[in-house]
Amino acid sequence: MMFQQLAIVAMLSTAANGFVAPLPSFQRNSVAVSVATETTFSELLPNYGPGQADTDFARKYGYAVGKEIRTVGQAFADFTDIYGLSINALYKNAINDIVGTTHLIIVDARFVKTPIWSAGLIASLELLLKNYPERENVDQLQSAFFKSLELDEEEIRAEAKMVDEWASSSTKEDVEAALAGKGDSFLAKIALDAKADDVWMYSRYFGLGMVSVMKGCGIEMDKNVVYNTMEEWFNILDKPYFTPASDSDLFFKVKEKLDMMETMMKEIEIREKKRMAERLEAKAELALKAAERDEQLQAEIKADADSKKVEAEQEAEQTA
Repeated sequence: MMFQQLAIVAMLSTAANGFVAPLPSFQRNSVAVSVATETTFSELLPNYGPGQADTDFARKYGYAVGKEIRTVGQAFADFTDIYGLSINALYKNAINDIVGTTHLIIVDARFVKTPIWSAGLIASLELLLKNYPERENVDQLQSAFFKSLELDEEEIRAEAKMVDEWASSSTKEDVEAALAGKGDSFLAKIALDAKADDVWMYSRYFGLGMVSVMKGCGIEMDKNVVYNTMEEWFNILDKPYFTPASDSDLFFKVKEKLDMMETMMKEIEIREKKRMAERLEAKAELALKAAERDEQLQAEIKADADSKKVEAEQEAEQTA
């Protein structure tokens, strides 16, 4: 039992970490290089200031210079305060990771929320919390997630629903036409905006949103099929496909692990119910035997009382 629980914890931790980008490692020599580079820039460009370069990028995102941004720790502290309940131990690392990852995505100055991104975020939450043990707390947990990240839950769910409805009434050819910028669908607008943006930001939820579109339009949910389709679609979008295709592979790996965890949890639950039934059956047998003993004892007491009564009556008759 304990081994199975540890296995589940390890599996869930691995699955959750799949949604998080690896943190950079810092070394002493990198600090030295950074300091030297900064000094060189100051000497070569004495009038340089953050966001003041004569480039399209600086002109577009210069407004973000000096902008105060919440840390991941602050985002999770807000989540903890809003949720107000304990997170199931098996899911604590996974919840920490998805809060932190989502926060880092949305604070990027290049981030633009789209219906595809919203569909991917909802798909991630549903996958992660599908088997959350305390089902009565899931809605409150998700609500706290959105509020802590200052996201409009109602708007995101509405966008995700719109994507699902559109995809279910579309074909692969319809999707590919929209990705080419043809038509007046929301996906065509997203595609045109992405094509026109040289520093367009991809995030994992956008890739998972595209997986949701594939599922809706009837593409087989096989990791190889999805990988190849992702490659085709991002080529149409004129964006690199390797990361989105890798994310689709990761999605299936995480899903497989979570499905396996679900099976293990169900097996544990079945065994626990079986043990409980056996314990109840044993208690019932003991109670039945105790009742039989009581009944036998009462019968013996009654028989003894009847015997004494007969003896007393016989003695009374003899005395008379």
